[in-house]
Amino acid sequence: MGDPTSTKNLSTKGDRFVARREGIKKIYKATKTDDVVSTVTGDVLLAFRKKYYFPNDMVVKVPARSDRACSPPHGFVTVYEFSLRAGLRFPPSPELSDILMICGVSLAQLSYRAMSIIMGLIVLFRDRGVVLSPDCLARMGRLIGDTQGRISFRSKWLDIRTRDPSKSWISDFFYVKNDWNLLEKWGKLRELPIPLHLGAEELLKILKFSDIDTLHYEVRYLSRYIDEEYLFKVGLSTQAGRSHAQMLKKSKSAAFKIIVEDHIQEARNHIYDVEVKALEADCMEEGFIRGFMKGVCAVQRKSGTEIDGLTPSQASGDPSSDSGGEEIESELQKAFSLEEDEDDIDIL
Repeated sequence: MGDPTSTKNLSTKGDRFVARREGIKKIYKATKTDDVVSTVTGDVLLAFRKKYYFPNDMVVKVPARSDRACSPPHGFVTVYEFSLRAGLRFPPSPELSDILMICGVSLAQLSYRAMSIIMGLIVLFRDRGVVLSPDCLARMGRLIGDTQGRISFRSKWLDIRTRDPSKSWISDFFYVKNDWNLLEKWGKLRELPIPLHLGAEELLKILKFSDIDTLHYEVRYLSRYIDEEYLFKVGLSTQAGRSHAQMLKKSKSAAFKIIVEDHIQEARNHIYDVEVKALEADCMEEGFIRGFMKGVCAVQRKSGTEIDGLTPSQASGDPSSDSGGEEIESELQKAFSLEEDEDDIDIL
């Protein structure tokens, strides 16, 4: 038989453990944006500025202990660090600004999933040479809000996979001066109306995809489109991330080197075409004349005849001073059918 006392004690400990876990859950669920103090400091902001390449003239502000994410100072908008990891760059893209304006929400209300999907779709559309419209976004899925005003994204026909590894995102917020007329205070979501005229076939035509499976594949791995390389490619990032920057720097250096080499080659070709070829033509002409005159002199010397039209200096030229004289003489002998034992030659 077991000890009833020990059994009771174990049950009590178990009840306390369950109660403690429930208490933690309640505390976690009770945590709201208007109760959280920002943990972002000046040094952290400096790191953000370098890592995500903020424009030099963009004004950022460290929140005070009394500041809250849902109530930024006048003239500023709240930005979460996870939004930067989800592809947000400054200045915000016109597509994102239009969606926020139509939905009536602020930048900070978008969850990691919503931000990464919207930015991924913006990049995907730009990469295909088109612009993501609110109608296209509404056809791909719905923006939904929770009781705290946070916005997520849901799609019934597209499998869009996103995952935010951060667990402490709620306190990683700061302020950015609102130079883009974005909504500053948190608002109530106005859902995008689903366009009846825009179906899957129309989306395929817009994106220039051959079949629906291609579209499914692209959106299933949409997270790759928020990599710095793609953001830079479509013009959303003026700079690239550290690892990509090295690659882009090398590619830019290689491209610049190729451009310089092309210009040098063009200059060489120009010099060759204009100057070297002209010089070559002159040399060939002069060489032909000199060779011909030396040959004529050789014939004149061998035949003992005089050729009209030669100046005294030309007639007295010594072909033996040129190593090619004998070769020229031989060729001329063949041309004039001269034999070694002939004494006279008639030149007409």
